[in-house]
Amino acid sequence: MSQTDDGYTRIERPNEVESLLDALMEPGGASLQLLDAGGKPDPVLLIDQIPGESLTLDISAFRELAITLRQEHPFRILGQVQGKMLRTPAITAQSCREEDGRLLCVSDYPLHLEELQRRSSFRARLRLGMEVGGILRDDHGHSAQGDLKDLSLEGCQLELPLTAGGMLAEAGQPLEVELCFPDGTRFLARAESRHQKVDTERQSLQVGFQFKGGSPDQERQLWHLVREIEREAARYDEGGEASRLPSLLFQASTTAPPGIGRRNTQAYATPMAKRLARIAGYLDAQMLELQQGGIIDSVQLSRHADRLLQLHDEDRSALLFATRCLPYEPRLVRHSLAVAVQLLNLAGLDGIPRDLCKAMIACAMIHDLGKALLPVELLEAEALDSDQYARLQQHVPLLLERTTHCHWLSRGVLASVVENINERLDGSGYPRNLQSNELHELARAAAVVDVIEAMRRDRPDRPAHRIDEIYRHLLSQPDSFDQRWVKRYIKRFGLYPVGSLVMFASGDMGWVQGLDSQGRPDRIQLTQKTEPPGQALGEVMQGDVSRHLGKIVHEIPVST
Repeated sequence: MSQTDDGYTRIERPNEVESLLDALMEPGGASLQLLDAGGKPDPVLLIDQIPGESLTLDISAFRELAITLRQEHPFRILGQVQGKMLRTPAITAQSCREEDGRLLCVSDYPLHLEELQRRSSFRARLRLGMEVGGILRDDHGHSAQGDLKDLSLEGCQLELPLTAGGMLAEAGQPLEVELCFPDGTRFLARAESRHQKVDTERQSLQVGFQFKGGSPDQERQLWHLVREIEREAARYDEGGEASRLPSLLFQASTTAPPGIGRRNTQAYATPMAKRLARIAGYLDAQMLELQQGGIIDSVQLSRHADRLLQLHDEDRSALLFATRCLPYEPRLVRHSLAVAVQLLNLAGLDGIPRDLCKAMIACAMIHDLGKALLPVELLEAEALDSDQYARLQQHVPLLLERTTHCHWLSRGVLASVVENINERLDGSGYPRNLQSNELHELARAAAVVDVIEAMRRDRPDRPAHRIDEIYRHLLSQPDSFDQRWVKRYIKRFGLYPVGSLVMFASGDMGWVQGLDSQGRPDRIQLTQKTEPPGQALGEVMQGDVSRHLGKIVHEIPVST
């Protein structure tokens, strides 16, 4: 016996081939899969074999197959025998004919068969860029949407919003699980939850399910889905993408249900925030991929950097505000997106080639993800001793090691935004203690954006700062921060940047959503809550808002 590239074992002894084909003649025992055409296998009946000469199939249930088979399109026969997945090599039809109301197809006889030992415990893990939605339903009409993380013949793992915890606690077992693939393929099964894990930082719930009472058709479909996920995931292995055809399961279809996933059911303050959440979802998945030993995915990073540029082209102010409206995302993701958008506005745009702007925001999007590779207790410490601070600095080289496949990124931009964003003019920064004459203009600008954005958010050792306090801090540190970029930031974003929550003399509170040409707020959305912007915001006022609300008294720091 020999083995194929995808793990199947070849069976070549004629008597074994004949015996296994006999077993496939049981009702429901065989399926036909067209090669190079994608799609799931169609059930057929294997009704006869002449060893060494031909197989006879009843394809009456799928008569449209005859058109393709008559064109000698290659196909395989699939089935299960004694807990093993069985398939023929590529064969073609010799003829198709009507007989007693049935449509029969006579095909070549396979010279060998290929079998795969059933691996019920094997879980096919979805890799970055493989998005499959999941819907969980109970018998009382309640439902929750999530994302499929892995799939096996025995069960699956879904990532659900934290709010699904109440439904799981109250619902009886088993529940209904529906998996929704990008091409429109659906898989429906009953399942029982076996384990749950709460991730408060990511506002998610990972739930493992075990399938119950599946039919033979469901099991055949599961075999197909697991193998296709495994095949698609293999494209993302080093050197694999260029040599493997993509699975059609993951090719988007206009007939597929829109927006199935954990983030689809979250409430967002604005339509732009909901669109930005998809890019946040990519960064979240990339962060998990790094934690599981993966690398920065060059293709996905390029794709989402383009999407972020497109959102900026559509509405700069709406995008800046949206970066303050992602309360369900991990802190690292929120920070990285905000730095990317602000850096683009400060150091990009006018006169800068678009490819350079793209590289700049791509690097900003990932610049802090190396912290996901550090111990959680280090990131949550309220004070760091010298050893802990040295360990924290390792997030930079740890991330750089995972960017070696991003060949489209400018090395200079990567160095400025990822490697040197934490450096200071006086050499007190990290990881290389570079000084002013060693720091590129982009690194100086990135350092200013990074610090301002970080200080506007809560940290374990302190609450969020007001923007005027932050400006004063940076202006008092000329040895550390390039004052030209500090002043450019203040001029560009104003004394009350988009995304600030401000108090007016009238006693009203509102979110700054736009500035006039002088950097003064001219679009305010009223609110009664000192919390991150949610769906229930109040009236929008535009123009000379001070005429109606009075002067701005001060900013209210809100960690968003």
